[in-house]
Amino acid sequence: MPIWFAYTLIVLLSITSILLTLLILLHRGKGGGMSSMFGGGVSSSLAGSSVAEKNLDRYTVLVGIVWFACIIGLGLWLRLQLNT
Repeated sequence: MPIWFAYTLIVLLSITSILLTLLILLHRGKGGGMSSMFGGGVSSSLAGSSVAEKNLDRYTVLVGIVWFACIIGLGLWLRLQLNT
């Protein structure tokens, strides 16, 4: 496979890593623990409805799948390059 394939996957992996981090931070905390220790227990009016939470969950899963596919693709590309 050509080298541009690896560069494309690396760029896509970087973008999805940042997006995944941001999407996870947007989720509302479910209970106590570390999130409530730093003010996560305070209810916010910006959290929105359950439809927004469901969409946020869908986007997080989708970006996570793309992130995982990039890692698998880079691993396969590296294995092919080492064998040739």
